[in-house]
Amino acid sequence: MSRPTRRVVVTGMGALTPIGNDPESFWNAMMAGVSGAAPITYFDTEAFATKFACELKNFDIHDFLARKEARRMDPFCQYAMVVAGQAIQDAGIDTDNLSTEEQERTGVIFGSGIGGLQALYDSATNLNANGPRRMSPFFIPMMIPDIAPGQISIKYGFRGPNYSCVSACATGNNNIGDAFMLIKLGHMDAALTGGSEASVSNLGVGGFNALKALSTRNDDPQSASRPFDATRDGFVLGEGAGALYIEELEHARARGAHIYAEILGTGMSGDAHHITAPDPEGLGACNAMKASLRDAELSKEDVHYLNMHGTSTGLGDIAESNAIKKVFGEHAYKMNVSSTKSMTGHLLGAAGAVEAIATIGAITHQIVPPTINFEHPDPACDLNYTFNKPVKREVKVAMSNAFGFGGHNTSVIFGQYSE
Repeated sequence: MSRPTRRVVVTGMGALTPIGNDPESFWNAMMAGVSGAAPITYFDTEAFATKFACELKNFDIHDFLARKEARRMDPFCQYAMVVAGQAIQDAGIDTDNLSTEEQERTGVIFGSGIGGLQALYDSATNLNANGPRRMSPFFIPMMIPDIAPGQISIKYGFRGPNYSCVSACATGNNNIGDAFMLIKLGHMDAALTGGSEASVSNLGVGGFNALKALSTRNDDPQSASRPFDATRDGFVLGEGAGALYIEELEHARARGAHIYAEILGTGMSGDAHHITAPDPEGLGACNAMKASLRDAELSKEDVHYLNMHGTSTGLGDIAESNAIKKVFGEHAYKMNVSSTKSMTGHLLGAAGAVEAIATIGAITHQIVPPTINFEHPDPACDLNYTFNKPVKREVKVAMSNAFGFGGHNTSVIFGQYSE
């Protein structure tokens, strides 16, 4: 017997980004083309090839969490708690008065690509200096990526499915896709989902420098993230988190929730090619986009906007552009595409979640966010990349891509809600 079709909608959002500490300020900064890149303030960068990143600004965790609570969490988990609270409040959920059934039917599917990198560094340093007896009993639960959904569920009493999907820079999309499918299949009625990352640290910058993945445009950090520009020289590391509160449609209707958009489909694939480099032909990316279109039961002509993974790397931008042309054909030149990483930098495991909010914003406001910092055309990148300024246009259906080291590819499709 086939299951009934359950529609899934977005009713709450939370964002903590290098250009805005809530969804509204994040959107306004994108419309203004603000760059979040600046010299690193967290540690001494003298020995590092890259001396800048997209850090959070005007942010104090103690405005959100008590000192004792914050001290027992790595920054990535702190960020997750902030955006979870924003999304739950935005959705109008009174967590103090949920019934037992509502608690058991609400899940937390929330991820991090790396997890507690700062906790790992601090604990290793302490171990080497002082020995194992001086290690904190909170080290392991501070470090593991799945502690974020655990902490969120403890705080808000959500007892439904609870886990973290880890797939590097595809993590945010994978967690949204999993939550969407679990609701669609009837395993839960609502979920807090998304991703968080806090990798602007000496380990994070040093590791990505060793991979030759980061831009070294130290003389002009604000223009360093320049997807599709012929002079791009690597991505800019960012930090932050994004969260969506999503619900089965009738569940949302019953409580009179405001609906931002509908999740229409998701697709996933593997490159089976290389641990860090994308498939040069974009075959895995093609498969993920095609799968999301099939899942949403849409044709390629239905998509008006695509938020690209677009990291500002030489190989990645070309591979994704080629994949889009293969999937969408002539329509690839009729829809708008853009990379909001040009403004936020690359938030790794949080990227898909934050970019989902940007994609939903394009549907809500009927405006496509720009790709800033474009100056020099790259003949290999010839799509409609929405350079430097936002563009007003009809956006009823939008796709968001996220890809990760290991060859992980994900696409999520959002649509304008209609009864």
